Amino acid sequence: MAKKTKKIKVAKDPQDAPKVIGTEEDFRDPEMPEDNQPTREDKTEVSKDLNELNINETPMQGNLVERIKENKAIIIAVMLGVIIGGIVLWKILGGSQKSAGDDSTAQNTTEEGMGKQSALNSGNVSPFTGLPCENYNRRAIAVMEAGDVSTRPLSGLSEADLVVEMPAITAIITRLMGVYLCNSPKDIGSIRSTRHDYITLAKGFDAMLAHWGGSHFALEMLQNKNTVPDLDAMNNPNGAFYRKDGIPAPDNGFTTYQGLWAAAEKLGYRLINNFEGYPHQDEISKSERPKGGNLRVGFPGPYGVNYTYDPETNNYLRIWGDKEDIDKNNGQRLAPKNVVVMFAASRQIEGQYNDVDVEGEGELHVFMNGQEVVGKWTKEKKNCVIGNELVCMTDSKLKFLDESGAEIKLVPGQIWLEVLEPGQTLKWTPTL
Repeated sequence: MAKKTKKIKVAKDPQDAPKVIGTEEDFRDPEMPEDNQPTREDKTEVSKDLNELNINETPMQGNLVERIKENKAIIIAVMLGVIIGGIVLWKILGGSQKSAGDDSTAQNTTEEGMGKQSALNSGNVSPFTGLPCENYNRRAIAVMEAGDVSTRPLSGLSEADLVVEMPAITAIITRLMGVYLCNSPKDIGSIRSTRHDYITLAKGFDAMLAHWGGSHFALEMLQNKNTVPDLDAMNNPNGAFYRKDGIPAPDNGFTTYQGLWAAAEKLGYRLINNFEGYPHQDEISKSERPKGGNLRVGFPGPYGVNYTYDPETNNYLRIWGDKEDIDKNNGQRLAPKNVVVMFAASRQIEGQYNDVDVEGEGELHVFMNGQEVVGKWTKEKKNCVIGNELVCMTDSKLKFLDESGAEIKLVPGQIWLEVLEPGQTLKWTPTL
């Protein structure tokens, strides 16, 4: 039996997950150059509560003092009466009831987010999927997850509202970002580092971002508190991240949804969602659907993806690297209702990182109901939090538009967003 690494600090995940390993080495990003590695001390949370102000009263003498004391007593009595009356009235009107879907104790306003947008979906439904959702108004958490063959199958993706699959290195490796709102997976992972272009997508979804380190570009941008609320395993807030025994590093980094949510609460992040969402339409009848079809999304080598359209369920059954793609948590086949493919230029920077143009506009293909809709995607470069040669970092929504310029109405269900580079293969072959 292999000798286990000595664990210096141990903490339990809220779902009784495997133990957290807290050595400096365990919280390093294996994909970062040695001279750019942040230490745990460097990444320690530095924000502190404001000190309470001590107000010293000026001494007063004589009758003036007595009159002031009397006035204070009267004022205090009146204020108490108003407060008690207000509480009684509030309870009568039902103000003590908890808002549907708000699983936080209170809405925290210390972290500024974008202004509340008008929802595109009516009722208590996910702004991403359009499906009924008990937690429809809680803020989404976007989680960086590996695309490496050694990490497959991944855990938690069947419960994501939306999944982004995008190149992390030009024309070679892809990385995924699962966006979770309605469901609470018991395991999410393998967790990996983030890149700056994923951050601006998360910001457009009004999501918090969970990751295990990142490129130095991304980590520098995350220091700006107006980007996205940051949940970084390098700091391991509230013990939300852990490494699983028996899985070699760096594939063994995991988290749980409840662990991330508890960490977000402790850090004081806003917990109510402001994302307006995507519009939806009813599914077409079975008689209108094609008999089947195959969609090829041409990422290179083992990162290539195929979807087999199933007219019975109206889902697209995912095949990854020539193997049926399942969720390790539950064995469920990954099968989104909507496959959205956008083309975006990509370039390699510093020989190991990537820069994908996910702001601006480009070619778009949406697959749903066994049909293809062609249009363009847009993400406006306005109100830039960070404006440089890499990114605008804006909260503008990533929109999917048809050829007339109207937003495409998706089918209610999971969205899988594929970001291809120009020239890579995209082929839809319906079975008529």
